[in-house]
Amino acid sequence: MTTIRALIATAAKKNWELFQLDVNNAFVHGDLHEEVYMKLPQGLAVSSPDLVCKLNKSLYGLNQASRQWYAKLADALYSRGYTHSMHDYSLFYKRSSDSVVFVGVYVDDVFLTGNDLTEIHLLKTFLHDRFKIKDLGELYYFLGLKVLYRKGGILISQRKFTLDLLKDYDCLHATSLSSPLDPTIKLKAKEGVPLSDPTLYRQLVGKLNFLTNTRLDIAYGVQHLSQYMQDPREPHLQAAYHMLRYLLKDPTLGLFMSNDDDFSEKAYCDSDWAACPDSWRSVSGYLVLLGNSPISWKSKKQETIYLSSVEAEYRSIRKVVGELVWLHRVLTELTVPPALPILVFCDSQSTLHIARNPIFHERTKHIEVDCHFVRTKLNDGLILLYHVRTDDNLADILTKSLTGIKHSTVLGKLAVCSTPPT
Repeated sequence: MTTIRALIATAAKKNWELFQLDVNNAFVHGDLHEEVYMKLPQGLAVSSPDLVCKLNKSLYGLNQASRQWYAKLADALYSRGYTHSMHDYSLFYKRSSDSVVFVGVYVDDVFLTGNDLTEIHLLKTFLHDRFKIKDLGELYYFLGLKVLYRKGGILISQRKFTLDLLKDYDCLHATSLSSPLDPTIKLKAKEGVPLSDPTLYRQLVGKLNFLTNTRLDIAYGVQHLSQYMQDPREPHLQAAYHMLRYLLKDPTLGLFMSNDDDFSEKAYCDSDWAACPDSWRSVSGYLVLLGNSPISWKSKKQETIYLSSVEAEYRSIRKVVGELVWLHRVLTELTVPPALPILVFCDSQSTLHIARNPIFHERTKHIEVDCHFVRTKLNDGLILLYHVRTDDNLADILTKSLTGIKHSTVLGKLAVCSTPPT
């Protein structure tokens, strides 16, 4: 999804058109390299009940099906001079001195963009001759994401999915709330009455997790609720319904990809030290923007218990720098002009001092070696660390429950909206 958001954001800034294709019976095109047999279909009359069918092509339901279809499509694209990205194998591109075309693939859903409309048209014809495709025209609805074209850029939302979710859980007529989680309530793993049927909770959290593809405002809340999937209890379910009532406030919220010419990358990171009352582990959060458009974010509980807030913050920087290394390579393939160093904002002065200071001393001897990867990238010129006030740290929304006013304030600084900003 990060690659898809990055590609749409790039297309918006470069004024490329976006097109969508759908492949008819995609898995049936895959060739099998192993011997696979299946039971006879019901209603097929044969002389002996012991006969079976040997498959020459893959079928839906086979473990090999998606892999074999990808191999078939990749071979077809290779034959037309396309290359797959070394950083995301779902992305293909064909580039020359003045022409570039990108192909994004997710199973049988394909979308195209680039500055060469002639090549895009020829590719559509080529794929139709090989696989029989449906040309769906301009990219409008892709992997549950609704793409709306506005004067100032492109708005990506999951409005239909959100409304269906609220309808399924009978929340359309409830009172809306101003924050995803109640900041006054601290959930614990073993507190409350266990649910008699945990399936309801697990399905709800799974659907909320899919919604985080465009709703970074609920990313922290969803990762928090996901911790209780094994043994959900009444307070956890109530918190999940609290989030549904927050979604009811504005189901049309989405990401706005501006069409301005700002290609600069910048990132924010934050942590909430010892946030988990059960394991005392901290929560890391980071946010990466292309111009003012969010393209990557993460909210996750850290794997290790750290002894101070400085160590937890240092781990957060390590996570976002790792993402930036990969994302910068992807954006370079997308012909986004490189602008180094990438600004990384953190609200901990002590953490920035450790990253810049190569001297070994008592306070850093227990920090894991991989964290010093940050220092290497700082010396290489990939990143530049800056201090930012906590109130201005946009990653704050990914590490803790905020009050309604503060939550809205942070969202107001991000391109998360229902209508494009003026």
